[in-house]
Amino acid sequence: MSRIYNFSAGPATLPEAVLQEAAEEMLDYKGCGMSVMEMSHRSKMYEEIHNQAIADLRELMNIPDNYKVLFLQGGASTQFAMIPMNLMKNRVADYIITGQWAKKAYQEAKLFGKANAIASSEDKMFTYIPDLTDLPVSPDADYVYICQNNTVFGTAYHELPDTKGKDLVADISSCFLSEPIDVSKYAIVYGGVQKNIGPAGTVIVIIRDDLIRDDVLPGTPTMLKYKTHVDANSLYNTPPTYGIYICGKVFQWLKQRGGLEAMKAYNEKKAAILYDYLDQSQMFTGTVVKKDRSLMNVPFVTGNPDLDAKFIKEAKALGLENLKGYRTVGGMRASIYNAMPMEGVIALVDFMRDFEKANG
Repeated sequence: MSRIYNFSAGPATLPEAVLQEAAEEMLDYKGCGMSVMEMSHRSKMYEEIHNQAIADLRELMNIPDNYKVLFLQGGASTQFAMIPMNLMKNRVADYIITGQWAKKAYQEAKLFGKANAIASSEDKMFTYIPDLTDLPVSPDADYVYICQNNTVFGTAYHELPDTKGKDLVADISSCFLSEPIDVSKYAIVYGGVQKNIGPAGTVIVIIRDDLIRDDVLPGTPTMLKYKTHVDANSLYNTPPTYGIYICGKVFQWLKQRGGLEAMKAYNEKKAAILYDYLDQSQMFTGTVVKKDRSLMNVPFVTGNPDLDAKFIKEAKALGLENLKGYRTVGGMRASIYNAMPMEGVIALVDFMRDFEKANG
């Protein structure tokens, strides 16, 4: 069977070249007679994989020297607690609520101190990014938190908020490595890798040096202190070794493709094919305000749940998989991450056009 076009929001499609390379190395990595997933995380061979992945990510993102890269477990959701545990010195933090994951992070932060929702787009079902020009940032806030790309609702920040000098923390799970970012503008950027980078089970945290400290909130477990993992180069306990190995291969794949500037140009072309069709379609409608659209996640609807269901079923029969929208939004969602080829988006739009003619 040939491979399908997988529009899943995560775990999501990975570069075919990376999967093929991993398959070739599955039983015997570089003549060592075993798979990476059988390899001791204390071995010299694994250490080389680990350190090369960190070096390649630093190069791809142009990460400044005063930031550390961590490979952790627990997914992005564990960071919802880990961030306040490590950063909430004043027990105050400001959150901008632009979707489900920002809202969950905000609710979690309330367990540790005063979390303020200083802006929200919930009034219109998270279909836009709120005005960021003059936010009521709390004078004693330890940080301002955003989810930079909203997987469920398909919005993205195209400009960062003015945090009035406060540290900016960002969940970038669903736009990680899709375009260049200036890491120096953030205190912490982090994301689960299962959307754009690797298999589920690994989370990457990029953290500024001055935030790595011992004076965290009382009762913070050893495993939830950033300093624990920085001091051990993410090898305090057994890390998700195979996931990190695949991430490393994806970093090399991105470098071969010209890095993040080239990836951004490719992603813009892909997204334009789908958005241009949505903008002229009589049947399908994009659900997001135009200026706030994501390059990665594209939700759309027909307005008729039965027609949506028919579309999803017929698309699946053609090898266009995982187009069903998130349960709170309905309709359809196409996640078109880095590894989704242009041909996949063209195939989707061709089917949408045919479906509209047949059912209009």
